[in-house]
Amino acid sequence: MKEEIDETVRASRALAAAGLTDMVWGHAALRDPDTDGVWMKASGWGFEEISPERVLLVSRDGEVLHGEGKRHIEYPIHTEIMARRTDVRCVVHTHAPALSAFASLDVPLLPLSHDGVVFSDPQVPRFTDTGALIATAELGGALAETLGDAPACLLPKHGAVTAGPDAATAVMYAVLLERACRTQLMAMAAGEVKVWSDAEEAAFKREQIWNSAQRDAGWNYLTRLAERTFQ
Repeated sequence: MKEEIDETVRASRALAAAGLTDMVWGHAALRDPDTDGVWMKASGWGFEEISPERVLLVSRDGEVLHGEGKRHIEYPIHTEIMARRTDVRCVVHTHAPALSAFASLDVPLLPLSHDGVVFSDPQVPRFTDTGALIATAELGGALAETLGDAPACLLPKHGAVTAGPDAATAVMYAVLLERACRTQLMAMAAGEVKVWSDAEEAAFKREQIWNSAQRDAGWNYLTRLAERTFQ
């Protein structure tokens, strides 16, 4: 239990350090190994404000099993993805500005930078059933089906989700997705996009640049930055 609580705190603060905040909205969740629930921050708090006392265990049907505070209404994002993806231990939901803007364009996310190679082949899916809150198990399940086995899914008119085997991976995917979307938005604003990695180079870069050791290096940097910033 303590491990999941501590990792939820680290994930939340790392997302804040990376600038993926939206006041008190958005959340990271860790799978509970003993129930069908997830550990996630309590509603009403920003990523940078999360401490162990502000982390809840929320069951798949929305009951708060541990902790004090109100749960987020969009908990089904996490519970339904984890119910369908046994490989996933952490899910992140964010409304970061660049990815939210890019999701509205209905154009492919190209591997223009190192960040983009993670989401280009296969192309990052988009969930279009609704732009409103994912507040029911049915919508959470539909989102999980759209995500499939991908590392991320864009939610036009809303934000995005990322998923990984640990907090380091899910958080870094969220950070990389935001950066990839921002890079392409800047390139498109400057003119016609003409140069990006082909499929072979993108595949090579995924392993060379974003292997687990490199993802962990980014995660560890963000957690150190969070410790210095949010004391």
